[in-house]
Amino acid sequence: MATPPPSAPILFDRALLGARLARARRDGAATFLLDRASEDMTDRLLAVSRSFSAAADVWTPGNGLADALRGRVAAVDAIGFSEAEALGLAPESRDLVVSALAFQFVNDLPGVLAQIRRGLKPDGLLLAAMLGGDTLTELRQSFAAAEAECEGGASPRVAPFADLRDIGALLQRAGFALPVTDVDRVVVRYASAFALMADLRRMGATNVLRERRHTLTRRATMLRMAQIYGERFADPDGRIRATFDIVWLSGWAPHEGQPKPLKPGSAKASLEAAVKGTKR
Repeated sequence: MATPPPSAPILFDRALLGARLARARRDGAATFLLDRASEDMTDRLLAVSRSFSAAADVWTPGNGLADALRGRVAAVDAIGFSEAEALGLAPESRDLVVSALAFQFVNDLPGVLAQIRRGLKPDGLLLAAMLGGDTLTELRQSFAAAEAECEGGASPRVAPFADLRDIGALLQRAGFALPVTDVDRVVVRYASAFALMADLRRMGATNVLRERRHTLTRRATMLRMAQIYGERFADPDGRIRATFDIVWLSGWAPHEGQPKPLKPGSAKASLEAAVKGTKR
């Protein structure tokens, strides 16, 4: 009897994430990162020399991306946030799937990418943006140092973020052709660490890790965290820096008309000859 594949670890409390996103919408969401990703999404699609007739938007918060794509894509169906990670895409039903700033809170990203791959028509495109890389590295380091100093140990505060190589490998694993990843680094300046945390709350992006601390943080720890942040990551004018890495990923459902890599040994000239030819 075959051994079933191991299930993905459950890192995020997606029920809590849904509640945090709803609170952000109710209280007035901070959308500057989503606005940037939406604008970049339209520019990237304009660079693709084809039109799309049946698109799906997977879990993008708010209406910013749908508004940005209106008039550029014939029809975009929004797949709303859900605690479960089943997308319900019919096989080969879409020629475009997009998503902005949602995949960083997915427990089974390989599974979601595989669902999207199955839902794309041959030569269909996935184009998505997610937070990754060194996002919030300053906040993570400041909290870790403050908790170690004030409480004798650190607790999970900031979600782990995937890097470009990991995401590229996941696209290949899911069966995408011509996978591409790149990063748009955004550095935002704040008056204090507490101003940054207020913006994270208004993004619905505060801590939703299942292993998060469930008791209130001591006031002394919070104050020390803000002090360390200021000491390590402030500019000369006293404002602190916060890094957000928007990781872009794209891939195509395989199609016979797509470019194919050369077979090993089929090159007409050697690298050695090319290098020698440049020497004078």
